[in-house]
Amino acid sequence: MIHLNNLEKSYPLAGGRSWVLRNIQLDIADGEFVSVMGPSGAGKSSLLNVIGLMDHDWQGQYSLDGVAVEKLNAKQRQKLQREKIGFIFQHYHLIDDLKVWENLDLPLQYRDVPAKDRAAQVADMLDRFQIVGKKDLYPNQLSGGQQQLVAVARAVITKPKLLLADEPTGALHSSQARIIMDLLHELHRDGMTIVQVTHNEEYAKETQRQVKLFDGWLEQAIPA
Repeated sequence: MIHLNNLEKSYPLAGGRSWVLRNIQLDIADGEFVSVMGPSGAGKSSLLNVIGLMDHDWQGQYSLDGVAVEKLNAKQRQKLQREKIGFIFQHYHLIDDLKVWENLDLPLQYRDVPAKDRAAQVADMLDRFQIVGKKDLYPNQLSGGQQQLVAVARAVITKPKLLLADEPTGALHSSQARIIMDLLHELHRDGMTIVQVTHNEEYAKETQRQVKLFDGWLEQAIPA
């Protein structure tokens, strides 16, 4: 699913460069559930942004589901992102002036899904995530856990092959976080590839593999 070869990211500084990612060599298999860990500033979110096609300012090679990303133009990358990737963020990123069902409907509009089909898919998601009773509420009328449930539903309504989760439980108390992790496991069992950034070691241990970053280097590649 994901193949990164000698991927690097840096910013220019007076007299040199500030490196964010260094010589990243990483493969993530189709259907794998991987946690990315490391201290603040290690490059975790930067790596997720590159994998998620939100950051195009990098060097190296990146293949996503067999497509060489570095060879695509901006429009082609956007199309690939919409077709393949779903996102969950720590702070939900729901649209405040849209109701729950409208937040779920929006990604389908971007894909030009007919209105009748959109309504059916939204209804399915509301039912699956047990938020039917919240469909006409706005995000500010929901608890943090409920907002994250909506965010997960929105991320997967287009049936992406790859789900990227940046600290999906970081803003939640333990019982809410457990619900979100259980949902991620369910999605993984359904065949979805999941990459999550987390500081929670217990939740990281629940995934199939842990990838650790330090100062932009993968743990096994840190120079002596």
